Amino acid sequence: MPRVVPSQVIDFIEIVFPPTKIGPQIPSQDSTKLAALLTIAEKIPEDLLVMSPASYSEYIMALETIRHQLSLWHNHVDPPNLPQVRGKNAVLVIYETLKFCPDQTASPETADLVFINDGELRDSIRLDIGSANRDLVSHEYKGATVLAGSAAEALLLWVIEDREKQAVAAARKKLVSTKVFSSSVSVDPERWSLIELIEVASELGLIEKNTAQQARLGKDFRNLIHPGRAARVGQVCDRATALSALAAVEHIVRDLTASRP
Repeated sequence: MPRVVPSQVIDFIEIVFPPTKIGPQIPSQDSTKLAALLTIAEKIPEDLLVMSPASYSEYIMALETIRHQLSLWHNHVDPPNLPQVRGKNAVLVIYETLKFCPDQTASPETADLVFINDGELRDSIRLDIGSANRDLVSHEYKGATVLAGSAAEALLLWVIEDREKQAVAAARKKLVSTKVFSSSVSVDPERWSLIELIEVASELGLIEKNTAQQARLGKDFRNLIHPGRAARVGQVCDRATALSALAAVEHIVRDLTASRP
């Protein structure tokens, strides 16, 4: 089933019921349009209905007003026009309420990542984790795999850059000397691949050994974000790759939460 977001409902209303042309009354002749609006609006996930309690009450009242009136019209019962909601057109109430709702947000189950002080970065990573979980449920395994890999990469880069530069440089040097890394690996963490971030974080003790082991399983699938990568190396995302990548993120979040309260 396609995921419906508030902006899609807004676009539908603007096409079918242009706000500048919506009068105080909507006649029964528009019942098909109202039924379609009701069907689409009810597919919006609850976590995207970010609004005040008063606005949410009006939104629900508008939906129920349409539903009730469609039932009356189906049975040829008046009134001939759609009743208003607190003095407003019900369609306009839906439009004005959804206009301020986001198209994406982290689900309530997504980790808070309270150990990250940078609010924008924290919210960005939480959105990736939330989207990855939703993609998994929707069987969008490539999206889930790539987004989870992206979140893992961002978390590891953040925690490594939060350490002293000398300690990070020493960890890189040791990994080069033990042949885990090539000497050509950059000294700049921002230029490291996911596997390099994993190995340095493990060497520094920022993540547990079993976490590093789990994260290594998804190291190659993070690269699928690059155009043509899947075709070149024949990698295919499936439920297994998505679960592996999401498990790696959960392991990393667990370790960082425990070590950085």
